[in-house]
Parts: sequence; structure tokens; C-alpha cells
Amino acid sequence: MATSGGAGRTILHVDMDAFYASVEQLRRPELRGKPVVVGGSGRRGVVAAASYEARAFGVRSAMPSMRARTLCPQAVFVAGDHAHYAEVSARVMAIFRSMTPLVEPLSLDEAFLDVTGALRLHGDGPTIAAEIRARVLAEEGLTCSVGVATSKFIAKLATEQAKPAASVRGPIPGTGVAVVRPGDERVFLRPLPVGALWGVGPRTLEKLHGLGVRTVGQLERLPLEQLVRTLGDAHGRHLHDLAHAVDPRPVVPDQRPKSISHEETFAEDIDDARALHTELVRMADAVARRARHQEVAGRTVAIKVRFGDFTTISRSVTLPQAVDTGPAIVRAATQLLDQIDIAPGVRLFGVGLANLADDAPHQLSLDDLTRAAEAPAADGAAWSAVTEAVDAVRARFGDDALLPAALAEGGSLRAKRAGEQQWGPDDRGSSPDGDRV
Repeated sequence: MATSGGAGRTILHVDMDAFYASVEQLRRPELRGKPVVVGGSGRRGVVAAASYEARAFGVRSAMPSMRARTLCPQAVFVAGDHAHYAEVSARVMAIFRSMTPLVEPLSLDEAFLDVTGALRLHGDGPTIAAEIRARVLAEEGLTCSVGVATSKFIAKLATEQAKPAASVRGPIPGTGVAVVRPGDERVFLRPLPVGALWGVGPRTLEKLHGLGVRTVGQLERLPLEQLVRTLGDAHGRHLHDLAHAVDPRPVVPDQRPKSISHEETFAEDIDDARALHTELVRMADAVARRARHQEVAGRTVAIKVRFGDFTTISRSVTLPQAVDTGPAIVRAATQLLDQIDIAPGVRLFGVGLANLADDAPHQLSLDDLTRAAEAPAADGAAWSAVTEAVDAVRARFGDDALLPAALAEGGSLRAKRAGEQQWGPDDRGSSPDGDRV
């Protein structure tokens, strides 16, 4: 179900304030009022989120952790807990859905809501926004900012104006809710920097600056033909529409994931094939488990390899049938990995499943019969009963209750979990200041 684009809509964009860091400060009172950085604390770590106390020192998400330490030596680094954040997010999204069924999550801490059909029941857009903020604070102890507009694009930009400001003593409250009234969209857009528009990256920004365009208002006055000549037909028309506040995209709830993947940066480069294969098995098992949980299977298996010099190689293969088991993903990913020389040392490795579809019953083929005869537990129908049993045991006793035998050879009997080490590895042992939590 989706709403149709056009005038007359009331769209909310809700963004949790410093979500990961705020969750950590909420469940660990000793962290309140301190500069908290969530992410990998090691030399290869990346900042996932920073509290407003840390942001006052210039710490931002996606920043290398070593840079964050330099900017804020007193920062408290907290290893991310993706599972806990997902639990809190699910409760927050439930609050959103109690106001309207048209909720489109963008991430754990951000969503679009179309409340057009809920106005008579709950009041106008600003009233609904205020109610959402009050409930999130009362039920979860967290704050969020809300943009209200007639389109997704404008609502998201409005949210930024409602956000708190950073200070060493904590967040300085913003308005909480920012509203762009119907008919005021272009007035709202004109003074904004052109880099605020979706689709304006560094290269596009350089081209626009070359045309003398630095604000959305200047872009609005630029002829469409000139934009198309400079940026190409699709991109030029896209930015021309945004500059004129044209964004008919609907809010689409319950979107199917386009891919499922797991990738990690290692504390040390790996150049041993057996060690990397162990990581491949662990990641493939995690991807397969998530695919079955979401009741999807994928035909395309992909790997990503990044070396110590940051050279990155991606490889993929499309299979005759969709798969959702660890052994099937391992077999395809191993064939891809065997084509790559890992002697220079692998810094980052990832396994993914794409081209997803509803998990359909597996049709036994002659190839399956041959594989089953050669390796009965390898794949296909022969493996499905085993997979169901494994899932049942894990559901009752935890993800580590049953693991692929290859992990025993690797000496690390531990399952990969969603979000694990996605922000880079932590230091081994305490940090120089003993501040790692």
C-alpha cells in the first residue's frame, strides 16, 4: 500500500536525536553528560554515532575513530549494540504506526510517515508531530525531531531545522518540530545551500559551482536545458524538479529489502586462505539466517574484498535458483573468492545476497540429486530439513547453539550477528585512557 504523490498530502519525517548514543546514555546513567562515541574504538574503527557533548568537539558519524580521539581525547567509546538498538527502534516504529499505517522506515532511527488520512482522527500535521515526540519521550525516554511538509524531500530538510544544537554540557533543545506550510516550499528552499539537495555529491557540486550555483534559489533560476547539458538528462531533470519543490514520491511502507549482507573490517590484514574462509563461512551463515528470518531467498551471491591499500574488488554470481542456506552461499562465495589473490592482505571482507524474492519451495533438479549423492547435506531439498531444525534450536537456545563445523576448525565457535563490527574492530584490551566501555 502506498499513497499517491501530489498536493494535499501531509508528510512527516521523524529522526531520532543521536539515537545510538542517546540509547547508551539512557541505559548507562554514568554516561549521561559525557561525550559518548558509539563505534569501533580501534585504529580502523569508524564513528557510528556521537552524543551532543561529543559533537561539540567536532566528532561526527562516519569519522575515523582515531580522528575522533584527537578531537575529543576525553570521549568515552562504546562498542555498538545493534541488537539492542533494533529492539528500541521496533518500539519507536510501533508508536509511529499507531498514528498511521503508512510508515516507511529509512533506518533504525529514521522514518517517513504519511498522515494525510489520519488528520481527522489525530489533528493536523504539527499536532501529530508533537504527539509523536511526547510519546517517544514518555515511553522510551528519548527525543526525536520532526519535519512536516507536503513531500518527503521537504519534510526531511525541515527536520534538520528542528534538531538540537551541540554543546559540551549536552544538547541545546531545538524547536523539535519544523513545519513548511503548503505553498511555502520554494521560499523555504531558496536560501539553502545547493549541497542540501538529494543527489548533489562532490562531483555534482563542483559542476554546479562552475555554473555559479551555490544556493537552491540560484539553481531554481537555471534553465532546465543548461542543467541537462551539464549533468545529463536524468540527473539534470531530477535536480530541476527538487529546486522547484517537485517530489511526488509516495510513502511506501513495508518495503522488501533489496539485499542482505554482512561485512567487517579486520583488526589485522588477513592473507591466510583458511582464516579468510572461516570468516566467509561465519558471514554466509549470518546472511542466510537473516534471509530466512525475513522469509526471502536470493539468486545473486556477492563478495567484497578490500586490501590494505584500500583497493576494493567486488565479485558476484547469479544462480539458477534462489538460495537461503549457509552452505549454498558459501559454495558460491568460495568460487568467487578463489578467483582473487589475497596475498597482499585483506583489510575488509563482505558477503551478500541480492536479487531477493519470496522464499519459494525448492524444486528438486537432477543437479540437486547429483549434489545430494556426493554431499547429502550440501544444499537444496536435502538441506532444507536440517536448516529448519537448526533454526528451531537457535530460536530456543540462541544463535551460538548450533554453528557450521568449519568454525570449529577455525577455533572460533561464535555466530555473526547483524551489525556486528560494522563500524570496525575495537582495540584489543583497554584504550590508552582506559575509557572503552
